[in-house]
Amino acid sequence: MYEYDSAMAYISLDQAQKILRMGKKITGIQIRLKNIDHAPNIGKKILAHLGDSYKSKDWMQMNLNFFSALKLEKTAMFVILSLIVLVAAFNIASSLTMIVMEKTRDIAILKTMGATDKSIRKIFIFKGMAIGSTGTALGVSLGGLLCFLLSRYKFISLPPSIYYITELPVQLEFFDVFIIAVSAVIICFLATLIPSTQASSLDPIEAIRYG
Repeated sequence: MYEYDSAMAYISLDQAQKILRMGKKITGIQIRLKNIDHAPNIGKKILAHLGDSYKSKDWMQMNLNFFSALKLEKTAMFVILSLIVLVAAFNIASSLTMIVMEKTRDIAILKTMGATDKSIRKIFIFKGMAIGSTGTALGVSLGGLLCFLLSRYKFISLPPSIYYITELPVQLEFFDVFIIAVSAVIICFLATLIPSTQASSLDPIEAIRYG
C-alpha cells in the first residue's frame, strides 16, 4: 500500500538494531498467514499466551479508517442501487398503466368474448415480468462481463496517494448477485400488480361505450 511504501523501508534486523542501539531486542514481530481472515482469532490466541504486557494488532485494526470508509461506501452504493431499481419498477408500472389506458377497448372486447379477470391480470403480469426479467438478465450479464474484464485487465488505475492502492480491486460475489437479481424480479412483479388489477377490473360495457 502507498502509505507504507512512502514511509517505510526494509533493512536487515542486525542493521536496524545497530541504528536504534537496541542490542538484540526487537519491538515487534509480524506474522504472515495463509488465510488473512483468521488474523483476529490468531491475534487473540497470541495475547492469551503472552499476557497483557504485549499488544496484538491485525491488518484490519491497523487500517480501521480505510475499511470503515469502504463499509460506508458500500452502504451508500446499496442505497443508490435500490433507488435505481425502484425507479425502474415505477417506470414498468407507468408503462403498463399507459398500455391499459391505450388498450381499454381491446381489453373490453376480450372480456366480452369470455376472458376472465384472472386471465387479463395474467397477461399484464406476464408482460411486466418479461420486461423486468429481460432487464435483470441483461444487467447481470453486462455487470459480470465488466467485473471479469476489470479483474483481468485492470484498466482502471487509481492515484495511490488518495486511495492507498494503484488499481481497482474487483471480486464478483455470486451470492450478492443472486440476491440483487431475485430482489429486482420481485420488485418488478410487485410493480405489475396495480396495472394488472386495473386492467382486470374494467367494465367491458363502459369501456366499449366510452373507449
